[in-house]
Amino acid sequence: MRKLLTAGLLSLALVSGCTPGKETVPARPNILLIITDDQRYDTLGEFMPIVQARIFDQGIYFPNAYVTTPECCPSRSSILTGMYAHNHGVRANEDPLREPTLVEVLQTAGYFTGMVGKYLNSWDGSPRAEFDFWVAFSQSSSAYQRYLNPPLNVNGSWREQQGYSTYLLKDYALDFLRAAGDKDQPFFLIFAPNAPHAPATPPPPGRNLYQDLAPHRPPGYNEEDVSDKPSWLQALPLLAGESQEQLDRFRRRQLQTLQSVDQAIGEMLDLLPGLGLLEDTVIFYLSDNGRFWGEHRLGISWGEESGLSKGLVYEPAIRVPFALYYPRIVPQGRVEGRLVANIDIAPTIYELAGLPIPPEVDGRSLLSLLEGTEGWRNDLLIEGWPEGHPWAAVHTTRYVYVETEGDIAELYDLVEDPYQLLNRAYDPAYSDIVADMRQRLEPLRRD
Repeated sequence: MRKLLTAGLLSLALVSGCTPGKETVPARPNILLIITDDQRYDTLGEFMPIVQARIFDQGIYFPNAYVTTPECCPSRSSILTGMYAHNHGVRANEDPLREPTLVEVLQTAGYFTGMVGKYLNSWDGSPRAEFDFWVAFSQSSSAYQRYLNPPLNVNGSWREQQGYSTYLLKDYALDFLRAAGDKDQPFFLIFAPNAPHAPATPPPPGRNLYQDLAPHRPPGYNEEDVSDKPSWLQALPLLAGESQEQLDRFRRRQLQTLQSVDQAIGEMLDLLPGLGLLEDTVIFYLSDNGRFWGEHRLGISWGEESGLSKGLVYEPAIRVPFALYYPRIVPQGRVEGRLVANIDIAPTIYELAGLPIPPEVDGRSLLSLLEGTEGWRNDLLIEGWPEGHPWAAVHTTRYVYVETEGDIAELYDLVEDPYQLLNRAYDPAYSDIVADMRQRLEPLRRD
């Protein structure tokens, strides 16, 4: 029998409403980390009803969740290390991660570790020693192959697969979970489907979904007056005609691919109780970044090459769906509105597993939020290095202040202006706020 958690986590179970004796918390719970690819924060609900009902509604939903660098490889590296990108060194998708990851620590501590899906863009897809079970894409495969008949490395052997990738990966994840159910040790599994990343190819049964979907036209869509934005954005043309239709089609395809992810996760959730694993499993769900659907003229196909489909500071790219499900200490669903980020996952897992949090970790364990602590962060660093205009920002739940190298600064009041239409950085009425945000940003960039 696994040992009980420390007194701190037992008190956490009591605060959360668990009954001592009936709801003892295992010292080393199982961890299921689900990472989707380029999924926006506003794509759950009717588009992913299973994930919405069984993870977000029954766990803790974090509506103010952000990634600290909105690009695939930097963000995933931050998830695995708990570090900001300027500290772990992965600033672009081609950069290798050289820092130790939480997986290495968990495996050494006795966890049965698994990876199914997309690892890091800069990794070739071959197995890594810290994973006991490995199924991953080849980074040399085309974007289309990552949806249909993908070549996968399965525990050291490259195999040509026949079928739709999300379902293939789901079957491998189920194999891992069955194997985990037979072991006398906790498990850690990353399930990372390619969806809904471009080209967002849905499975054949999903291709007729959402044909009557209303166009995406929020106030920030195809922003007409960008004179208060940085020069690189001012140079972009307005979206028109085929460009708008292309984005509308791409949005529909992204939502169609998410249905298959929803179904796959549903099957995984259905399997866990029969294996006796659900109650002792912590489930994290998030995306590595969001994506633009026309906000501020961003998101059209040329952006896939120039970094203008994501990788920027505006909310559709940096804000992500994020929830934590663990009924042992979260017995009923709730919303936690404070500022959280991808860098908080690693320290949370370390603490759940009873392991010390490495000193180089920049994030914070979410367990203190579950306890109701008042001492949480008030701001967060978000940074990016798109070619020609690297930027850094400090984000609170109300304001985001951005400095772009060689260009103007930006300040947005997300309460008064949630679509980031009005740059207040040079508005005298906001001068004190600009000064405060600038003062916050500098130490975050250095730490």
